[in-house]
Amino acid sequence: MIGLGTLINTAAIAVGGLVGTFAGKLFKESQQDALCKSCGVSVLFIAVAGAMEGMLSIREQTVKSGKSMLVVLCIALGTLIGELVGVERGFERFGAWLKRKTGNAGDPAFVNAFVTASLTVCVGAMAIMGAIEDGIKGDFAMLAVKSVLDLIIIAVMTASLGKGCAFSAIPVFILEGGITLLSRLVAPLMTELAVAYLSLIGSVLIFCVGVNLVWGKTLRVANMLPSVLLAVAAAYLPFDF
Repeated sequence: MIGLGTLINTAAIAVGGLVGTFAGKLFKESQQDALCKSCGVSVLFIAVAGAMEGMLSIREQTVKSGKSMLVVLCIALGTLIGELVGVERGFERFGAWLKRKTGNAGDPAFVNAFVTASLTVCVGAMAIMGAIEDGIKGDFAMLAVKSVLDLIIIAVMTASLGKGCAFSAIPVFILEGGITLLSRLVAPLMTELAVAYLSLIGSVLIFCVGVNLVWGKTLRVANMLPSVLLAVAAAYLPFDF
């Protein structure tokens, strides 16, 4: 069944949110803060591993780094575009709307929890390539694996940040569902190089999410999202980064 992967991923995030909501009530505020920071450290290491995989290579038995210019250009230009367009404001407005409509108007942490969790589970090659494979082949294996990871991540984030994390299921459903429906159009664009670039820049953005979890909101990560589109476009430029 085409689209099953998106449904599984959405349901897994919702379940993770429910588990985290009930588990969070068992912890004191200081314990929730410690849990949030430990989650942030985990996200940082996951992101670093993904970024290093894209930037490091072995040549002549020597580890060499590369793609620095790609990272600088995509992140800088993407952030500039995001700031001009106001991507983060859009996320926050949607989060505020959800906050009112779901009866959570009294929860001051709802919007931040929603935005942080949404960025964590939406950014990355697994979401895009998994949705493409689901749409073209009906193969939801990659999204199924992502669902398990997301369930754990959202459960922990909800316990520490609040129930707003559970509603990250909505942007995941929209993103993955949309890509699944448009998979035959998107698939030709996602060459091996495009996926590699997307994974690298996506890992950098996930690192930024980890920074916000550990040190408080210091980066407007949503405004960096255009960087992912620039990474895919960079794969078609006639030179190597």
